[in-house]
Amino acid sequence: MTAFAFVFPGQGSQAVGMLNAWEGHTAVRDTLAEASDALGEDIARLIAEGPKETLDLTTNTQPVMLTAGIACWRAWQAETGLSPVAVAGHSLGEYSALVAAGVLTLKDALPLVRFRAQAMQDAVPVGTGGMAAILGMDAEGVKAGCAQAAAACGEAVEAVNFYDPKQTVIAGTKAAVEKACEVLKAAGAKRALPLPVSAPFHSSLMKPAAERLKEKLAATAFASPLIPVINNIDVAVVSDADAIRDALYRQAFGPVRWVETIAALKARGVTHVIECGPGKVLAGMVKRIDADLIATTIFDPASLAEAKGLLA
Repeated sequence: MTAFAFVFPGQGSQAVGMLNAWEGHTAVRDTLAEASDALGEDIARLIAEGPKETLDLTTNTQPVMLTAGIACWRAWQAETGLSPVAVAGHSLGEYSALVAAGVLTLKDALPLVRFRAQAMQDAVPVGTGGMAAILGMDAEGVKAGCAQAAAACGEAVEAVNFYDPKQTVIAGTKAAVEKACEVLKAAGAKRALPLPVSAPFHSSLMKPAAERLKEKLAATAFASPLIPVINNIDVAVVSDADAIRDALYRQAFGPVRWVETIAALKARGVTHVIECGPGKVLAGMVKRIDADLIATTIFDPASLAEAKGLLA
């Protein structure tokens, strides 16, 4: 059997009706019911009907994306019975990976990620923080530009998401991000695109949110993983519950090292990477990071069948 890994997306891929193609699938229906029960609200209806403005609220998006990823994961398991050699998740997606690996139950993970989302939103008032995608410049150049901008304006801006060799996301105060975009474009970046987000995720400005999350993590049950999980912050596989909690704590205000994560999967013999959940963002990143890897996505019954066929 071909060695494959599953990866789970974070915020940004959500869309109203994103699970509609699974209508009637037992695993998906049961997952939606479990999520609704865990959060005390009709998550199935929110996903199916929106409205988009409500779905896109950070405190809704994070539990919704977790639910969607696990629904697709459970559909895969029900239809194939095949397990990956490793799993990983991008930002919020790491929680989905931990549920898939049996470290967290969905019932426990959902209120945890909703708490995480609220803590992040509370940490920096809306409108005072920002993020931007820097295209056409290597990571070291982006880091240097951020350091120059931070020194110039006396406010925080950092490289926080390493998407692929020529795309890095920066985050910080709104003024510092704007200054960094100016500096980086002058230094040769092809584009600097402000992102429509409500907080400077994964930056040091999220430290207050991480401290609140730390207490919540300590009160949540963690089991040993049944599948290796490569974490964002260290690009490492850890099995001890306290070590997993610590990685999630640090992830809240530390960078997502996605380029290194994909390299770590390949080092484990992975030849195929399957994005589990709506959208094709991570699959596209994988192709840009390493053209030798085969990347695909499962988000409906047809794509699931196609992905299964690739592994034959």
